[in-house]
Formats: sequence, C-alpha cells, structure tokens
Amino acid sequence: MVPRTYNGKDPSSFAFETIRYAKGGGRATITLHRPEVLNAVNGPMLAELSDALKDASWDDSVGVLVLTGAGDRAFCTGADLQEQEQFLTRPRDYWKWMGEFIEVHERLRNLGKPSVARLNGMVVGGGNEFNLSCDLAVAADDIYIRQVGTSRGSVALAGATQFLPLTVGDRRAREILFLNEEIPADKALAWGLVNYVVPRNQLDAKVAELVDKLLPPGPEGLVRLARTYYAGGKHELFGADGVSSALLAAALLPLVQS
Repeated sequence: MVPRTYNGKDPSSFAFETIRYAKGGGRATITLHRPEVLNAVNGPMLAELSDALKDASWDDSVGVLVLTGAGDRAFCTGADLQEQEQFLTRPRDYWKWMGEFIEVHERLRNLGKPSVARLNGMVVGGGNEFNLSCDLAVAADDIYIRQVGTSRGSVALAGATQFLPLTVGDRRAREILFLNEEIPADKALAWGLVNYVVPRNQLDAKVAELVDKLLPPGPEGLVRLARTYYAGGKHELFGADGVSSALLAAALLPLVQS
C-alpha cells in the first residue's frame, strides 16, 4: 500500500515559536502566542499558522478547530506595527506580507471542518478578521471588538470590508469601519459578531460544549454544509467583480505614506 501523504502530524514535530498547537479528542487548538505584544501577527506567525491550519485540515482525526489567544488581555490585535514600519519604504514587501495574511485566512475559511473563535481578550483590527473567518465565536463577557484601520491611516484589507456587511449589515459595518469604536461583548452578540457571550470563568466550558455539539456523528455533514455555504459567495475574498485585497493594499500604501 502506498504510504499516506495527506495526513496530520504530531504537533510537537513542528517546533512552533509564535503559536501553540495541540490536538486531542477530535479537537485541534491553535493559540496565538505573542502575549508580550497582545498576540499581534507578524510574518513568522503567519507562516506557522499556515502550517498548523494545513495540518488540522489534513488530519482526519480532527473534527473541529478552536482558535484563541494566549493570556487574558488579547485574542489578537492585528498586524504587528513594529514589523509593518519597514513596509513604508518597501511597499512591494507589504504586498508579499498581505499575500501571506490572506492565504492564512483562506486556509481558515476553507478548512473543511468547523472552526470556533475563543475570544479571550480584546479583538482588534486584523484580530476581528480572524474572528470573522471562523465559523462560530464564543466571547468572554469583558472583551471588546474594534476595527482600527482608519484611525491608523490604514484599511481593513483581509476580509472585514467584505464580510462585515454580510455579518452585521451595511450601516453597522460602515459604523464599525469608519468610527473605530469599541464594541462591548453584549453589543457584539446583539449585532451578530459573536454567537455566545459567557462569564470569563465559563469560557472554556462553553467552548468545550460547542465543540462536543459539532463533533458527533462526524464532520462529514458539516463539511458538505460549509462547502455549500462558501460556494454561495458568502466568504469569497477574491470576487469576480472585485480587486484582490493584496493588490488593493499595494495600491493604497503610497496614499498612506503621503
């Protein structure tokens, strides 16, 4: 028999540095692990996320993915601005970075199995795009969600401009993207940005409960549902009538510089 190629690996074999990756009981958990910078995303983290997401997708023993952040302060606060400074003088490198960022989101949205965002702290900028790329979200009751692009001379280019109107409606999406105000957990629930809000000490129990509901009798039916949902254009980052976010980012960067 030909050895299997498209299968999962032991998480310890990856030696990740910016994320933590664990599997067991039908669940894979990816933890964004840069708490010293509020789990901000940089290039090395994107590379590790891509590898972990591919592994979770290929591992047939995994039925559900949970994405969360290290610590209690932040789920994810988007791009690491220290790393981003270099792109002011090298905009072509920003285009490359955005390509990596978008690829990670495409892997997450097309995982082939359900994904749950465990929102353990503030969800800011690109962090909210990770939230939107997951199928479901459970939030601690003391977190907030916030887009910050226009306040920083930037644009939400990895999905928020496409998916927020589908998630919360056009007017609310404009409010979120234009005003950049904090959205408390209860408001995020009312607006449909999350599915559940629970006291912080019940967060893990609620996530586990949701995972258990998603697992039996197996992911196949959910995979078919997800494929049908995505095929309807709900989560198309590259639309036939639109410009790719990576190209748009390259085009906008000179405007940001000026």
